[in-house]
Amino acid sequence: METNTKNQKTLTGVVVSTKMKDTITVAVNRYVKDSKYKKYVKKTKKYLAHDAGNTKKDGERVTIQPCRPMSKNKHFIVI
Repeated sequence: METNTKNQKTLTGVVVSTKMKDTITVAVNRYVKDSKYKKYVKKTKKYLAHDAGNTKKDGERVTIQPCRPMSKNKHFIVI
């Protein structure tokens, strides 16, 4: 069987919630340059990620990778 290896973009963030079963919320920060003021501004986005067995705790740094949709909003898995 062939394996299709892709360069999938991984994101690194901090776990902010572990209250759901097998799901964590990861906050990912990125810096973008403001077009008007030419200053770098921090933008934060939250992603839902699959964490089988709830192994991660709040405050941990994790790496997430895109995968097939597991639910309406969950499209990432924890590496």
